[in-house]
Amino acid sequence: MYGYGMGFNLFDPTFILVLIGLALSMAASAYVNHTFRKFDEVRSRNNVTGTQAAQFILQSQGINDVGVQGISGDLTDNYNSGTKILSLSQSTARSTSVAAIGVAAHECGHAVQDAKNYFPLRLRAAIVPVANLGSTMAFPIILIGVVLQGQFLINLGLIAFSLALLFQLVTLPVEFDASRRALKILSDGGLLTPEEVPMARKVLIAAALTYVAAAISTFLQLLRLFLLFGGNNRRD
Repeated sequence: MYGYGMGFNLFDPTFILVLIGLALSMAASAYVNHTFRKFDEVRSRNNVTGTQAAQFILQSQGINDVGVQGISGDLTDNYNSGTKILSLSQSTARSTSVAAIGVAAHECGHAVQDAKNYFPLRLRAAIVPVANLGSTMAFPIILIGVVLQGQFLINLGLIAFSLALLFQLVTLPVEFDASRRALKILSDGGLLTPEEVPMARKVLIAAALTYVAAAISTFLQLLRLFLLFGGNNRRD
């Protein structure tokens, strides 16, 4: 039997797509961790912490309604546009390294996007609930469609999973733009020296690659689902 049943066989030929995506994600994660650790050992000449850098950047950009807080974890830094809170992980908040300042500046880049009503950021925020629901419901819907042999339900599940890919694609310009803003602010504001800015750039490029890998991985998963359940692959 070659057809719907292959969707549940971990050794079917299309499973290589999942393995490729997993390998890319692991490689990107390892690279960003290696790059961050490397430049986390380089103390910034101005000797400011990630928290101090974030506070300075926000003030310099005229953003007074965003709070800065520390959170647990490693490289869990994030900006929440809903609560106006910029959260810095322990590896960033207290460190005076070039890497920490670069990461803090990147999150400030999101705050600047928010303040300037950057459309892709607004679009991503709007997509989040639908994308989360779609990725959660996709596989149950596809499974029910397979059991009932209903192509409509299967197609509905594929569309639901496509929303996860849409979210990943919208995330890419948001993250790249935040890094671009961060590097400009770091350079213009003098938080990092001309020699240190390229180091921060390497850290942010490495971080951006994780989003690229996530998008590719999601695309490969979606491609596999289409190959298995796309309507014309059902054979008895």
